[in-house]
Amino acid sequence: MAAAAPPLKDELDIVIPTIRNLDFLEMWRPFFEQYHLIIVQDGDPSKTIKVPDGFDYELYNRNDINKILGPRASCISFKDSACRCFGYMVSKKKYIYTIDDDCFVAKDPSGKDINALQQHIKNLLCPSTPYFFNTLYDPFRDGADFVRGYPFSLREGVPTAVSHGLWLNIPDYDAPTQLVKPLERNTRYVDMVLTIPKGTLFPMCGMNLAFDRDLIGPAMYFGLMGDGQPIGRYDDMWAGWCCKVICDHLGLGIKTGLPYIYHSKASNPFVNLKKEYNGIFWQEEIIPFFQNLNLSKESTTVQKCYVEMAKQVNEKLGKIDPYFVKLADAMVTWIEAWDELNPATKDSAKIPNGASK
Repeated sequence: MAAAAPPLKDELDIVIPTIRNLDFLEMWRPFFEQYHLIIVQDGDPSKTIKVPDGFDYELYNRNDINKILGPRASCISFKDSACRCFGYMVSKKKYIYTIDDDCFVAKDPSGKDINALQQHIKNLLCPSTPYFFNTLYDPFRDGADFVRGYPFSLREGVPTAVSHGLWLNIPDYDAPTQLVKPLERNTRYVDMVLTIPKGTLFPMCGMNLAFDRDLIGPAMYFGLMGDGQPIGRYDDMWAGWCCKVICDHLGLGIKTGLPYIYHSKASNPFVNLKKEYNGIFWQEEIIPFFQNLNLSKESTTVQKCYVEMAKQVNEKLGKIDPYFVKLADAMVTWIEAWDELNPATKDSAKIPNGASK
């Protein structure tokens, strides 16, 4: 008898940014082999990237990005993992899972391999509860429910737009923390998923992340980072701040917690410090900007929200550094490129992605 198809097999793409051969896919083969991969090659486009046999994939390098986007290719970062968001743009699927090429299969406390993709799909296919915190965390999980005192009017929840997974072994630290804790490893497996409350920002990490492309895709822009820019390593966090404000505005949810992957390799803290240096100062003004950012009731779609947000980035963050004026322009360019590759259809209205418990 043929094996059953994995969940969302024809509705999900796996996006991987890389500069090297993708040998790491061998360990993910049992979980990824039946899905379509979009590989975004960073750096030198003349270098050949080897992908193990048996995977269904398309590979884009910088030459492809320039050819497909033309002048708008300037909004896609170069020599930075932020290039991955090009894969989000060219995908035609409803869901995206993105993973870094130094992320391996983790094991749960019983020693069993964790199917990270399956858990992300579970998170995305059940509602979030951003308006009232459930002290048993995710009430839609088996063995849990809403606790006494939880308003019945809020128990239906809202559609989940983003599933943010975590990592064992190498923590996702900034350079100063890496330097003072070079030997620290994350060995705590916390068996939990929770909804990030409305009005609360979080530092989104892009190495183990899934999202509903139909609900939030146009806001998953990983910024202008890397080569030619005065900042790096803030790409996923920028997307996370933008997405959270827009999700709060549009009534969507973001979950964090399970699944874990095994982050195998610590990046160089001195190289990281050079990339992060400006961001460490700028974030003290960027965070209050997002905390106080209000979107108008006319912004009824992700694209409208994002363009309105870009205008405010220009006006308010542009005073910090000219980089933010450039970033605001790139945000608008990104939306123009997204809409060109993803023309709206009459069937593209938002549809809730899960029934209440």
